[in-house]
Amino acid sequence: MKRTGRAKLGEVEIEWERTGSGDRPFVLVHGFTGSRDDWADVLPALAELGPTVTLDQRGHGGSTNPGAPEAYSLEQLVGDLSGFLDAMEIESCDLLGHSMGGMVCLRLALAHPERVASLVLMDTAAGPIASGVRRIFEVGGKIAREQGMAALFAAMRAQAAGDPERPAAARRAEEAMGPARYWERIRAKIEAMDPEAFATLGPLLTDHEGVEDRLAEIRCPTTVVVGAEDAAFLAPSRVFEAEIRGARRVEIPDAAHSPQIENPEPWLAAIRDHLACARG
Repeated sequence: MKRTGRAKLGEVEIEWERTGSGDRPFVLVHGFTGSRDDWADVLPALAELGPTVTLDQRGHGGSTNPGAPEAYSLEQLVGDLSGFLDAMEIESCDLLGHSMGGMVCLRLALAHPERVASLVLMDTAAGPIASGVRRIFEVGGKIAREQGMAALFAAMRAQAAGDPERPAAARRAEEAMGPARYWERIRAKIEAMDPEAFATLGPLLTDHEGVEDRLAEIRCPTTVVVGAEDAAFLAPSRVFEAEIRGARRVEIPDAAHSPQIENPEPWLAAIRDHLACARG
């Protein structure tokens, strides 16, 4: 049974979806430019494992677009996630964070370890991502603010078409899904975003205070998942494996930054194994 709703957190409303049944939920937090749609293809399989909750972070998907740069920071996103768990009466959960969502979930686990029974860190990092992409985010943010998100999507699609460094896994996913559906899903997510979310959070991902020196504080069962073709996050995933006690690292073959889309079966196997171990 699927339920959807909106959790009011002050001036922001967070849209959510819940499927499956049972006691301790598995909460999934998407990354920058993502939404709950990132999990749509694997959600039925996840719901078979127990209660599964997906949410749209502020400025993304169906959640509130505050429209102001001061509304966006990692600290604010962590506060949203904590407030969301309160609103949903979730005392403790198994938590997955993807990319920017992983940065948020990692910080929640450090600030409120009692709320996180287990943790999946997926294609993410404990510190800033490569500074070389900052200029891309800045140019994209200028387009978003001045021309709108539809223009930004058009620029992103054109850039991808001519990008020789685009991961092969992304090209295979586009072919398997069909270009029309593949790009329509991306278009819907980009055009739903708050321009200020893109313009503010993008550069922030390359320049913020990391938490590498606190990874040893993580005590819950942790699985680190990374796509084998996600070059920017392979080294950060090894840092998690080395610094978080007992962390298990799973490299998903034939996948890049979104392994749940690009190669879902081994990704689901990794999640099943994680939850089986974490829930005993």
